[in-house]
Amino acid sequence: MSRGLNLWLGAGGLVAILAACLLGSTPLPPDRMLAALVGMGDVADRVIVWEIRLPRALAAWVVGVALGASGAALQGLLRNPLAEPGVLGVSASSALAATITLHFGFAALSPFVLPLAAIAGACAATALLAAAAIRAQSMTTLILIGVGLSSFAAALMSLLMNLAPNPFTLADMVNWMMGSVANRGLPDIALGLPFLIVGLGLLYATRRGLSALTLGEGAAQGIGLNVRRQRLATVFGAGIATGASVAIAGAIGFVGIVAPHLVRPWVGHDPARSLVPSALLAGLFLVLADIVVRVMPGENELKLGVVAALVGAPIFLLIAVRRRGLA
Repeated sequence: MSRGLNLWLGAGGLVAILAACLLGSTPLPPDRMLAALVGMGDVADRVIVWEIRLPRALAAWVVGVALGASGAALQGLLRNPLAEPGVLGVSASSALAATITLHFGFAALSPFVLPLAAIAGACAATALLAAAAIRAQSMTTLILIGVGLSSFAAALMSLLMNLAPNPFTLADMVNWMMGSVANRGLPDIALGLPFLIVGLGLLYATRRGLSALTLGEGAAQGIGLNVRRQRLATVFGAGIATGASVAIAGAIGFVGIVAPHLVRPWVGHDPARSLVPSALLAGLFLVLADIVVRVMPGENELKLGVVAALVGAPIFLLIAVRRRGLA
């Protein structure tokens, strides 16, 4: 079942990316789009496809893959379907580091300063959480540390926005915190891709340990799982992958909650089997959401993070209500 699901979701992602190359403020006919995609046809068409639409679609898909896989892994680790990358404070810490570069003008020095700062912020938060994961006696302690880290980072971001030197800087900071893949190019994706590969590789390598944890930490230890090593690898993997996603698109929430929840019934509620389909579903979702963002009429384009939240928040509330037995 999971292999077929992966094939369908992967094919859906490919179709969505091709649709993103077709659709926009000025739709391209399929023959012109395909010609531009293989390096032929009109120069203007090649610019539209290779410089604008394809990088943007790929960025949305890559970010979705990172958030979906991270959410599925953290839900398996914490044994909580409401967990997602933001719950451990990595997203907020990454966004804080990016916001600092905007506030003090460092981002103007080079186009790579801001994404590198976002990755550095995620790595710093991940290192802190990894140290806590080694020493923590229970996952509750790790969650509390993550919530505290997230709240502190959010407070510092609010302080920086309150002290913004000018309206333009404030607008840049707000736009980054809303999340968007507009104006993203292949170099932006290439910068975050190595971190994404490392993070996803760690998560995939520890997938069997996530299945063992469904029995409980005591039982998992009894069958030979090193629980502390599992925590360390999962937190590091999710942190690095999330940092890469924030470096590319800014802060985008709820995708890491929704995708694993929708996938879980199709894979027998097995965390190990949910990693890949959750990643593919989240990637597909963000590509489709970005298409909606681009084709919607209006002078000001909605941010991708806003659309993701508008769809994800109601589903999050539904999950919470059902989990508490209120529906």
